[in-house]
Amino acid sequence: MHRVVDLKVLYFGTPVVLIGTRNPDGTANLAPMSSAWWLGDQCMLGMNTASQTTQNLLRERECVLNLPSSALAAAVDRLALLSGSPVMTQHKIEKGYRYEPNKFAAAGLSKLPAELVAAPRVAECPIQLECEVLAAQPFDIGTECTAHTMRVLRAHVAEELIIPGTEHVDPVGWDPLIMKFCEFFGNGRQLHPSRLATAWQIPSPATSR
Repeated sequence: MHRVVDLKVLYFGTPVVLIGTRNPDGTANLAPMSSAWWLGDQCMLGMNTASQTTQNLLRERECVLNLPSSALAAAVDRLALLSGSPVMTQHKIEKGYRYEPNKFAAAGLSKLPAELVAAPRVAECPIQLECEVLAAQPFDIGTECTAHTMRVLRAHVAEELIIPGTEHVDPVGWDPLIMKFCEFFGNGRQLHPSRLATAWQIPSPATSR
Protein backbone atom coordinates (compact mmCIF):
# COMPACT_ATOMS: atom_id res chain seq x y z
CA MET A 1 0.00 0.00 0.00
CA HIS A 2 1.32 3.43 -0.95
CA ARG A 3 0.11 6.87 0.08
CA VAL A 4 0.39 10.08 -1.90
CA VAL A 5 2.39 12.63 0.12
CA ASP A 6 3.63 16.15 -0.55
CA LEU A 7 7.32 15.61 0.19
CA LYS A 8 9.02 18.76 1.49
CA VAL A 9 12.54 17.35 1.03
CA LEU A 10 13.85 15.03 -1.69
CA TYR A 11 17.13 13.99 -0.07
CA PHE A 12 16.78 10.22 -0.38
CA GLY A 13 20.44 9.68 0.56
CA THR A 14 23.37 11.55 -1.01
CA PRO A 15 26.98 12.09 0.11
CA VAL A 16 27.81 15.26 2.01
CA VAL A 17 30.37 17.53 0.33
CA LEU A 18 32.34 20.32 1.98
CA ILE A 19 33.04 22.85 -0.76
CA GLY A 20 36.21 24.85 -0.27
CA THR A 21 36.31 28.15 -2.19
CA ARG A 22 38.21 31.43 -2.01
CA ASN A 23 36.53 34.70 -0.99
CA PRO A 24 37.18 38.02 -2.80
CA ASP A 25 39.71 39.01 -0.11
CA GLY A 26 41.62 35.73 -0.49
CA THR A 27 40.30 34.11 2.69
CA ALA A 28 38.84 30.61 2.71
CA ASN A 29 35.16 29.71 2.68
CA LEU A 30 33.78 26.28 3.50
CA ALA A 31 30.20 25.18 2.89
CA PRO A 32 28.40 21.85 3.38
CA MET A 33 26.02 20.60 0.71
CA SER A 34 24.63 17.30 -0.57
CA SER A 35 23.08 18.15 -3.94
CA ALA A 36 25.85 16.57 -5.98
CA TRP A 37 26.33 13.72 -8.43
CA TRP A 38 29.26 12.45 -10.47
CA LEU A 39 29.75 10.93 -13.92
CA GLY A 40 33.17 10.25 -15.41
CA ASP A 41 35.55 13.04 -14.39
CA GLN A 42 32.76 15.58 -13.96
CA CYS A 43 30.13 16.36 -11.36
CA MET A 44 27.05 18.54 -10.98
CA LEU A 45 26.46 20.73 -7.94
CA GLY A 46 23.16 22.39 -7.06
CA MET A 47 23.68 25.53 -4.98
CA ASN A 48 21.63 28.50 -3.80
CA THR A 49 22.36 31.33 -6.24
CA ALA A 50 22.74 33.94 -3.50
CA SER A 51 25.20 31.90 -1.43
CA GLN A 52 28.79 32.99 -0.90
CA THR A 53 29.92 29.66 -2.35
CA THR A 54 28.05 30.25 -5.62
CA GLN A 55 29.47 33.75 -5.89
CA ASN A 56 32.97 32.40 -5.27
CA LEU A 57 32.51 29.64 -7.85
CA LEU A 58 31.33 32.08 -10.50
CA ARG A 59 34.22 34.44 -9.85
CA GLU A 60 37.12 32.04 -9.20
CA ARG A 61 35.96 29.20 -11.51
CA GLU A 62 37.46 26.60 -9.17
CA CYS A 63 36.98 24.82 -5.84
CA VAL A 64 37.86 21.76 -3.81
CA LEU A 65 35.16 19.18 -3.12
CA ASN A 66 36.08 17.62 0.22
CA LEU A 67 34.26 14.39 1.04
CA PRO A 68 33.90 13.79 4.79
CA SER A 69 33.66 10.35 6.33
CA SER A 70 30.86 9.50 8.72
CA ALA A 71 33.23 10.26 11.61
CA LEU A 72 33.03 13.97 10.74
CA ALA A 73 29.26 14.35 11.24
CA ALA A 74 29.64 16.65 14.26
CA ALA A 75 32.07 18.95 12.43
CA VAL A 76 29.78 19.20 9.41
CA ASP A 77 26.79 19.92 11.65
CA ARG A 78 28.66 22.87 13.19
CA LEU A 79 28.66 24.42 9.69
CA ALA A 80 24.99 23.75 8.99
CA LEU A 81 23.57 27.17 9.90
CA LEU A 82 26.58 29.36 9.13
CA SER A 83 26.84 31.76 6.20
CA GLY A 84 30.00 33.04 4.59
CA SER A 85 28.25 36.25 3.55
CA PRO A 86 27.31 39.06 5.94
CA VAL A 87 24.33 39.82 3.66
CA MET A 88 21.75 37.07 4.06
CA THR A 89 18.40 36.42 2.45
CA GLN A 90 15.25 36.65 4.55
CA HIS A 91 14.89 32.90 4.12
CA LYS A 92 18.24 32.25 5.83
CA ILE A 93 17.51 34.73 8.59
CA GLU A 94 14.22 32.97 9.33
CA LYS A 95 16.00 29.59 9.49
CA GLY A 96 18.49 30.91 12.05
CA TYR A 97 21.63 31.27 9.95
CA ARG A 98 24.40 33.60 11.16
CA TYR A 99 27.42 35.12 9.47
CA GLU A 100 30.73 33.40 10.19
CA PRO A 101 33.88 34.53 8.35
CA ASN A 102 36.08 31.71 9.66
CA LYS A 103 34.25 28.50 8.81
CA PHE A 104 37.26 26.24 9.34
CA ALA A 105 37.72 27.39 12.94
CA ALA A 106 33.98 27.17 13.62
CA ALA A 107 33.90 23.57 12.41
CA GLY A 108 37.17 22.60 14.11
CA LEU A 109 38.73 21.63 10.78
CA SER A 110 42.15 22.33 9.27
CA LYS A 111 43.11 23.91 5.94
CA LEU A 112 45.52 22.36 3.47
CA PRO A 113 46.70 24.08 0.29
CA ALA A 114 45.59 22.53 -2.98
CA GLU A 115 48.06 21.87 -5.78
CA LEU A 116 46.22 23.05 -8.89
CA VAL A 117 43.66 25.52 -7.54
CA ALA A 118 43.72 28.34 -4.96
CA ALA A 119 40.76 26.97 -2.97
CA PRO A 120 41.49 25.09 0.28
CA ARG A 121 41.41 21.39 1.03
CA VAL A 122 40.10 20.02 4.35
CA ALA A 123 42.86 18.01 6.01
CA GLU A 124 40.44 15.78 7.93
CA CYS A 125 38.48 14.69 4.84
CA PRO A 126 39.75 11.35 3.46
CA ILE A 127 38.93 12.37 -0.13
CA GLN A 128 39.62 15.82 -1.62
CA LEU A 129 38.86 16.68 -5.25
CA GLU A 130 40.38 19.76 -6.87
CA CYS A 131 37.95 21.04 -9.51
CA GLU A 132 37.40 23.65 -12.19
CA VAL A 133 34.01 25.15 -13.10
CA LEU A 134 32.99 24.25 -16.65
CA ALA A 135 29.54 25.86 -16.68
CA ALA A 136 26.91 27.43 -14.45
CA GLN A 137 23.22 27.45 -15.35
CA PRO A 138 20.28 28.77 -13.30
CA PHE A 139 17.49 26.32 -12.53
CA ASP A 140 13.95 27.11 -13.65
CA ILE A 141 12.53 30.49 -12.65
CA GLY A 142 11.49 30.55 -9.00
CA THR A 143 14.03 28.09 -7.61
CA GLU A 144 16.85 30.62 -6.97
CA CYS A 145 19.40 27.85 -7.51
CA THR A 146 22.33 27.39 -9.88
CA ALA A 147 23.60 24.13 -11.38
CA HIS A 148 27.40 24.08 -11.61
CA THR A 149 29.18 21.60 -13.88
CA MET A 150 32.61 20.76 -12.47
CA ARG A 151 35.60 18.82 -13.78
CA VAL A 152 37.84 16.99 -11.32
CA LEU A 153 41.45 17.98 -11.97
CA ARG A 154 43.17 16.08 -9.17
CA ALA A 155 42.04 13.61 -6.50
CA HIS A 156 43.70 13.22 -3.09
CA VAL A 157 42.77 9.99 -1.27
CA ALA A 158 43.87 8.81 2.17
CA GLU A 159 46.39 5.99 1.78
CA GLU A 160 44.37 3.57 3.90
CA LEU A 161 41.41 3.84 1.51
CA ILE A 162 43.38 2.83 -1.60
CA ILE A 163 43.27 -0.84 -2.63
CA PRO A 164 46.94 -1.96 -2.59
CA GLY A 165 48.55 -2.08 -6.00
CA THR A 166 45.75 -0.06 -7.63
CA GLU A 167 44.43 3.48 -7.98
CA HIS A 168 40.95 2.54 -6.75
CA VAL A 169 39.14 3.43 -3.53
CA ASP A 170 38.18 0.49 -1.32
CA PRO A 171 34.35 0.66 -1.26
CA VAL A 172 34.26 -1.35 1.98
CA GLY A 173 36.75 0.86 3.80
CA TRP A 174 35.17 4.11 2.57
CA ASP A 175 32.25 5.13 4.80
CA PRO A 176 30.93 8.45 3.43
CA LEU A 177 28.81 10.82 5.47
CA ILE A 178 25.32 10.63 3.97
CA MET A 179 22.57 13.23 4.19
CA LYS A 180 19.19 11.50 4.21
CA PHE A 181 16.15 13.75 4.59
CA CYS A 182 18.38 16.33 6.37
CA GLU A 183 19.69 13.77 8.89
CA PHE A 184 23.25 12.42 9.09
CA PHE A 185 23.83 8.76 8.34
CA GLY A 186 26.85 6.50 7.99
CA ASN A 187 27.30 2.74 7.86
CA GLY A 188 23.51 2.42 7.69
CA ARG A 189 22.72 4.20 10.97
CA GLN A 190 21.84 7.68 12.15
CA LEU A 191 24.93 9.40 13.53
CA HIS A 192 24.31 12.85 14.98
CA PRO A 193 21.42 15.28 15.60
CA SER A 194 21.06 17.69 12.69
CA ARG A 195 20.70 21.44 13.15
CA LEU A 196 19.53 21.67 9.55
CA ALA A 197 16.64 19.30 10.20
CA THR A 198 15.66 21.36 13.24
CA ALA A 199 15.77 24.60 11.25
CA TRP A 200 13.61 23.10 8.52
CA GLN A 201 11.21 21.62 11.13
CA ILE A 202 11.69 18.10 9.81
CA PRO A 203 10.50 15.49 12.32
CA SER A 204 13.25 13.24 13.65
CA PRO A 205 12.92 9.47 13.23
CA ALA A 206 12.47 9.04 16.98
CA THR A 207 9.42 11.33 17.14
CA SER A 208 7.83 10.53 13.77
CA ARG A 209 6.70 6.97 14.59
